[in-house]
Amino acid sequence: MGVKKHLAYKDAGVDIDEADRAISLIRKHARTTFTREVLTDIGSFGGGFLLSGWKNPVLVSSADGVGTKIKIAFDTGRHDTIGEDLVNHCVNDIAVQGAVPLFFLDYFAAGKLSAPVTDQVISGVARACRYNGCALIGGETAEMPGLYRPGEYDLAGFIVGAVERKGMLDGSAIRAGDLLIGLPSTGMHTNGYSMARKLLFDVAKLRLDRALAEELLKVHRSYLRPLRALIDEKILKGAAHITGGGITDNTPRILPDGLGVEIKTGTWPVPPIFERLRAIGNIPDDDYRRTFNLGIGMILAVSKRNLAKAWSVLDRLEERAYEIGRVVESRTKRVLYVG
Repeated sequence: MGVKKHLAYKDAGVDIDEADRAISLIRKHARTTFTREVLTDIGSFGGGFLLSGWKNPVLVSSADGVGTKIKIAFDTGRHDTIGEDLVNHCVNDIAVQGAVPLFFLDYFAAGKLSAPVTDQVISGVARACRYNGCALIGGETAEMPGLYRPGEYDLAGFIVGAVERKGMLDGSAIRAGDLLIGLPSTGMHTNGYSMARKLLFDVAKLRLDRALAEELLKVHRSYLRPLRALIDEKILKGAAHITGGGITDNTPRILPDGLGVEIKTGTWPVPPIFERLRAIGNIPDDDYRRTFNLGIGMILAVSKRNLAKAWSVLDRLEERAYEIGRVVESRTKRVLYVG
């Protein structure tokens, strides 16, 4: 009888040593985000966080990914910004409810782990966590041979924040006559990339050169600082993060029953990338407005009497902002675009 061959996990496509190297790099980045409330180190079975200093806290959580923008990272070999997109998107989602971020967890999976690629991705996660005052306290790094194509990976994020119950933003204070302020996006953020890739590369047959890559990889920005400043001044009635669905689908999410909004087109500059995509695909207005953010990443609702104060706060932060519409009475929570 022949001698049976000994098989190691590596023979099945899983390199434990490379995974250990990746985790070591993750631990290094994560520790740079730790606050004094973090009670555990990376590598524990669970992340511990001490919730202190709150009177009647509400925990606000969210989970998200970066969509097919991740394929631009694959195609360019540039992985240092995709993690920032992930964190900032999640931060914005809880910030519009009045929450400040406490901690973040990531899920990173690949068919074959590469420690250098993992290092780039998690460096972006950690950078955004530090900027937003959020601790990266754990996550999952998985190697799953055969599930992903060579050079590809998946990325998701999970955030937990807190807000005092009486300080939650739910839009219930919004009234007809309130005004809408738009804060500009930094490009496409993390939405509309399936349409954009089809138009740019399948229809227009463009090459992903450096200039186009720079445009498509612009970081999805965080709006935490302007939101917190307006909340501290007690002048923010509601805020909508403009993600998938655009202004059309996201703005109604913060409206009480019986209200809608009028958005005045032409009151803010639409970045050239969107007009380029529109021209390539001859996209109808409705689809155009529901697929892309069109240059507005956050919409703020304030009363008319507090408008000047809101401008003052935003000016102090050197935030560009535009008055883009108003709240109106309506049978349905709808968005009407007016010229």
